[in-house]
Amino acid sequence: MLLRDPACAVATALPAQLRDFPEWHRGRARYALWMLAVEDAALLTHIRRLQAALADLLHPTGARQPHLTLFVCGFPAEHAVHDDDFPGERLEAQCAALRAAPGTVCELPIGAPDAFASAAILPVADPQQRLARWRAQLAACSAEIRQQAYCPHITLGLFREAWPVELIRKRLAALPQSAPHLPVQRLTHATYAANDLFGALQAERSIELTPG
Repeated sequence: MLLRDPACAVATALPAQLRDFPEWHRGRARYALWMLAVEDAALLTHIRRLQAALADLLHPTGARQPHLTLFVCGFPAEHAVHDDDFPGERLEAQCAALRAAPGTVCELPIGAPDAFASAAILPVADPQQRLARWRAQLAACSAEIRQQAYCPHITLGLFREAWPVELIRKRLAALPQSAPHLPVQRLTHATYAANDLFGALQAERSIELTPG
């Protein structure tokens, strides 16, 4: 549940731990996802301004680029050993499914700044069900590695302390409430170093959308 929802009963933020998580990656080097990269200059400027305004509440984002996670794949692997491994044939099947019906270039509306218990975010709307359709195409080829319900968003940063939720709500309400739309021209399959919480996203594949 988002923190600005009056029904949210969370009292404090959940601070991120800045450490390696060997119990999660089990020595595997990369983690994979499908994403929508934020490349629009106006939206990037808006995101940077919000991050600067919340800098005292958040961990620095390091090299991690602003993006919307579309689908979490898991750890690339030649063969599936663990339940969160992602063999290459699943990626090939996902790419084929998306290329068969990629959809058209579009823009997605972005909501007012909000937060999960662990992170400040910009919610992203899906009024024409484009995200839902792409996710269904991907899920038909591989189960998603996900612990919580999907909520499309752009992460602004992870909280560094257990801040009171009322403080976070006041800070979010003081920020600009409108944002540029998110232009979407391609779907990107990317990986990042599993031992780096804020490591850069490395594009591995891209599916270009057709002109609208």
